Amino acid sequence: MKLAMVDLGCGNTGSVSMALERLGITSELTVDPEVITSADKVLLPGVGAAGYAMDQVRRLGLGDVLRTLDRPALGICLGMQLLFERSEEDEGVETLGIIQGSVRKLGAAPGRPVPHMGWSKLEVFDDSVGLSYGDYVYFAHSFACDDGPASVARAQYGRPVPAVVRKNNWTGAQFHPERSGPVGARFIETWLNS
Repeated sequence: MKLAMVDLGCGNTGSVSMALERLGITSELTVDPEVITSADKVLLPGVGAAGYAMDQVRRLGLGDVLRTLDRPALGICLGMQLLFERSEEDEGVETLGIIQGSVRKLGAAPGRPVPHMGWSKLEVFDDSVGLSYGDYVYFAHSFACDDGPASVARAQYGRPVPAVVRKNNWTGAQFHPERSGPVGARFIETWLNS
């Protein structure tokens, strides 16, 4: 299997690569549109700010490549947020628009600090993604996507937080599967085998 990992310069590419290697899979870190569109599967990892990530997407000419991709693809953390239409981050950023909805800042409250960092329990509505109701996975984020029809798993953090979304060939994980132990490994392996 040829697996392309998009390198926007703001991704958790090292830890994702190690998680893949533990499963016996290697990936090619790339920004080459030809490599991305010819891969069997594509990963879009990300950490950091949506504005910077979208500047990179535009600078590298990857907007249409990602929007029209017909391969199975997985966005992780910020990579999932980029799949939506808009982010409130950086005073408002137009994102890829693959999934309808916005990304909004989480609200802090006593006992619920922002960023949301740590393990949260999942509600899973479609176990074909390799997750089960009640699984715990690791989150590290200050912004979250709107819950909607694309959500197939979510956590609660002051509001419903989509943990996994799916639309057409795209899957998104707000949590970090590469840091979520055996549950995260099962999620990645299920996606790789889908």
